[in-house]
Amino acid sequence: MESARGTPQGPPPDGPGHFPGGPTPGGPGGVPGGLLRGETGEVSGGPLPAGPGRSAGGPASGRADGGSGGSAPGEPGRPPGGPAAGEPVGVPAGPPAGASGESAAGGADGVLDASTDAAAVVTVGGIVMGWTRAAEALLGRPADEVVGGSAARLVAMPADPARVAGVAEHCRAGMGWNGHVSVRHRDGRPLDVDLRVSASFRLGDDECFLLSARERRTRWTVGQSVLDGFLTRSPIGMAVMDLDLRYVWLNDTLERFGGVPREQRLGHRLSELLPGLQAETLEGLMRKVLETGAPVTDYEYVGWSWADPHRQHAYSTSFFPLVDAREAVTGVCYMVLDVTERWNARRLLSMVNEAGTRVGTTLNVMRTAQELADFAVPGFADFVIVDLLEPVLSTEGHGAWLTDAGPAPARPVMRRAALRSVREGCPEAVAQIGDRVGFLPPPHGMRLLMAGDAVLIPVLDPSEGLWAAEEPARAERIREFGLHSLISVPMRARNTVLGVTTFIRSLNPVSFQSDDVLLARELVARAALCVDNARRYTREHTAAVTLQRSLLPDVLTGGSALEVASSYLPADPTDGVGGDWFDVIPLSGARVGLVVGDVVGHGITAAATMGRLRTAVQTLADMEMPPDELLAHLDDLVLRLSAEGSDDEAARTTAATFLGATCLYAVYDPVTRRCSIARAGHPPPVVVAPDGRVTFPEVPAGPPLGLGGMGFETTEIELAENSLLGLYTDGLIEGADRDMERGMTRLGELLAHPDGDLDTLCSTAVRHLVPAPRPDDVALLLVRTRALAADDVVSWEVPVDPAAVADARARAIRQVEAWGLGDLAMTTELVVSELVTNAIRHAVPPIRLRLLRDARLTCEVCDASSTAPRLRHARSTDEGGRGLFLVAQLAHRWGARYTPDGKIIWAEQEIPAPP
Repeated sequence: MESARGTPQGPPPDGPGHFPGGPTPGGPGGVPGGLLRGETGEVSGGPLPAGPGRSAGGPASGRADGGSGGSAPGEPGRPPGGPAAGEPVGVPAGPPAGASGESAAGGADGVLDASTDAAAVVTVGGIVMGWTRAAEALLGRPADEVVGGSAARLVAMPADPARVAGVAEHCRAGMGWNGHVSVRHRDGRPLDVDLRVSASFRLGDDECFLLSARERRTRWTVGQSVLDGFLTRSPIGMAVMDLDLRYVWLNDTLERFGGVPREQRLGHRLSELLPGLQAETLEGLMRKVLETGAPVTDYEYVGWSWADPHRQHAYSTSFFPLVDAREAVTGVCYMVLDVTERWNARRLLSMVNEAGTRVGTTLNVMRTAQELADFAVPGFADFVIVDLLEPVLSTEGHGAWLTDAGPAPARPVMRRAALRSVREGCPEAVAQIGDRVGFLPPPHGMRLLMAGDAVLIPVLDPSEGLWAAEEPARAERIREFGLHSLISVPMRARNTVLGVTTFIRSLNPVSFQSDDVLLARELVARAALCVDNARRYTREHTAAVTLQRSLLPDVLTGGSALEVASSYLPADPTDGVGGDWFDVIPLSGARVGLVVGDVVGHGITAAATMGRLRTAVQTLADMEMPPDELLAHLDDLVLRLSAEGSDDEAARTTAATFLGATCLYAVYDPVTRRCSIARAGHPPPVVVAPDGRVTFPEVPAGPPLGLGGMGFETTEIELAENSLLGLYTDGLIEGADRDMERGMTRLGELLAHPDGDLDTLCSTAVRHLVPAPRPDDVALLLVRTRALAADDVVSWEVPVDPAAVADARARAIRQVEAWGLGDLAMTTELVVSELVTNAIRHAVPPIRLRLLRDARLTCEVCDASSTAPRLRHARSTDEGGRGLFLVAQLAHRWGARYTPDGKIIWAEQEIPAPP
C-alpha cells in the first residue's frame, strides 16, 4: 500500500509494470483516473472530498464519479488554448478549470469500477509504468508491449501538450479529472472510452498518475414509432382522462376490454358508457388522484362489460396524475389489467377454505348435506339438491354401495337429503326432503356414479328428447323457472359411492364453465368426506347405544322392599356413548342390592366393559358378598381386564385399552331397615328422610376400580320407612359449571319432596340438572324404602337336640297355614326338617329358624359355624347325602350367606298366585 503522496510498498503482484485486474492501490489521495488526454467539452468539474494527503478542494462528497474533471488551471506563459513550450503531447483545449457539467462516466454510463475497468500507471513524462489485464483486453496490447513506452501512441486524437500539463497540475492539487477520449486499438481502430485520472502520487523517483478507462457504449434510444406501438399494442389497457374525467386517449387493449368503440368513448365519461363496471367508484378514485396528486395502484373490482355481457370479469386498475412542465395536474392516466383468471383461482381457494369451516360442523348425515346446499346458494348456484343412497341414511349393514362390490342396481334408490334455492320454498324441486328419488341427468344414468366424473351441461334444453322422455316433470320445471345450466357431481369418499349433488343456475345468467366444475368437485369432495365420517360415526354410535341399552336392565323391581324409578340418558353423539350403568339385584331374605357405576371412556369399548362389570356384580351379589368384599373382587377383575388390554397389540393401536371405573354398591334389608354401603371413587348417595331432610351419608370414598392395592370400607345406615335413597353418576351433578358440590346441592333441593311420584321426581331432576349438550352419560336410580311387617317375620330358637326337629317342623307348618299358604306346607316341612337336622348335626349353636313372607316364602336357619354345606349327588348305593339335593329340587333357589356371627342357610319357595 502507499499513501496519497508516498511510494508503493513493493512491486506490483505480477511483476514490474503489470497490475492484474485493476489499478495500483493509491490510498486516500489516489482514486481511479484515466489517460491524460481529454476530449473538448466533455470534462466535468467539482472538487474531491478533503482527506489525508488531499486538499480541501476535491470533488464534492458523494459524487457518483468519484471526482470532477474540469480542465487544469491556466499556467503563466501559456497562451489560452495553445500548448506550453516544450510539452511533448497535447489535446485540444477543454473548458476552463472548475467548469461544471456531468460526464457520462458519472452519469448515464455509471460509475467507473477500478476492479473491472482498464487501468494504467503513467508518469508525468507520458511513460507507461503499469498495465493491467483489463487494459490489455480493452486495447489488445500486452503489458510487455506497452510498459516503458510512450502513452502518446495509444491516443487516437491530436496532441495538446499544454492541456496535458494543465491536467497534471489539476491532479497535483489533489483533484481528479474525468472525460471522454479516443484511444487506438492494436488493430488500428479507434475506441471511445470514459477516462478518469487520479490525483498524482510518487512511484520511486517518478511522479505518476493512475488512469482508468471503460469503453463507451451506444445508448439505445426510443423512437416515436416504438412508443406508439408500445402504448397501442400493450396487453394492459391504458387511457388518459382530462380534468372533467372525459376520455382524451385510449389504446386498443382498453377498447377491447370494454367493448365500446374508441370513437364513442372520446369526449365521454366512464359512467356514461359502462355503468356496470363500478363507474362511480372508479371516477371517485380518479377525482382523489386529481385532488391529492397521489397515485392509486392495484384496485381490483368485478363487473360486466359490453365485450362479454354474459360473464363477469375481474380487473386490476391503477391511476396516476399527469403533470405539465410547471408541475400542474392536467389529467389522469389509468391502466387496466384483466385478472379474471387470478380472481377465479383466488375465489375458488377462498370458497374451498370457507366450506371447510361451514360444511361438516356436526356428525349428522342430513345436517351435513344441508350445510353443503346452504353454502353453495347463492354464491355458486341458484338451486342445489343433494340426493343420498338409501343405505347411507340407514344404520344397518355397511351403509353404502361399494364400487368394487359387484354390479350396481340399474337405477339406484336414493332419498332427497337437502334442498336450497334462491326462491323461497324451493318451487323448482320435484321431490322434497325425505322423498325417494332416482334423478341422474340424462343420458348419464348409472355411469355418473360408476365413473365418478362430474357432468357439466352448460345449456339445459328441456325440449331435448331424453329429458322429455325420462324426466318430463323436471323438463317442465326447467322451462317454468328458467333453469339454464347444470353441474352434477357424484359424492364419493374412501372408494364408496354416497350419492350425487346437483348445482343449477337460473337467475344468474352466467352459464357454468369448466372452472366452476373444479370448484363444484372440490366442494362435493369435502362434503362427501364429512358425510362419510358422519355415516360411520352414526353407525358406531347407534351400535354402542344399542349395546349399552341391551346390557342395562329392562325392568327394575325392588320387590316388597323398595319402590324403584330410574332414568338414563346417553351422552350427545359428539362425545359418544359412555359406560354408565345401574342395577337392582334381589337377594335372599327379602334384601335388595343396589349398584351404580361409571366406566372411564366412551364408545363401544366403554359399553362392552360396562356389560362385563354389570355381569360380574350380579354374580358376586348372588354369592351374598358384603359391599366391601364385592368391590374388592370387582377391583381385581378390572385389574385383570386392564392387563389383558395392555397385552393386546390391537387394543393399544386403537386406544381401546380399558383404564378404570367407579362404582357404588348398597344392600338394603327391609326387616332391619338398615342399608350397608361401600363405594369405589363414586359420588356418595343422597338420602331424603320422610320429613324432607336431605343428607349425603359420609361413606368412605375408596379408590376407583382398577388401581388396586387399597381396600374398601362398608358403612351401615338406618333408613326410616318411606325414605328416599338416590344413586347417580357424575354426569348428573357436574352441570355446565363442572362444580360437583353445587350439583349435589341442587340435586338435594330437587329431591326434597319424597312423597311425590317417584318416576316424576326422577325425570324432573334429570331435566333440571343435565346441561345441553350432554358431555357425559347420565344415570339416576331412585328408591323409596319399605319395611317388612312384623307379622310377616317369625323366628324360633332351636335347641341342639335331634328331638327338636319335630317341634320346628310343627311350628313352621302352623305358621305357613296361618299365612294362608297351605299349599306350601308339605314342601316347607321337608325344607325345615332337612336344614334344621343339618344344623343340629354339623353346626355350632346357637341355632335359629326364621320364616319370612314377602314376594316369596323364605326359610332361614342360622348358626355360629363358618362352614357351609355342599350339595352332593349321592350314588344309588348311598344311604344318605340326598337332603340338600331334595331341597334344591323343591325350592325356587337356595344358598348360604355369612354373617359376623356365623352363617345362614336359606331356601325360597314361590308363592302361588291366588285363584
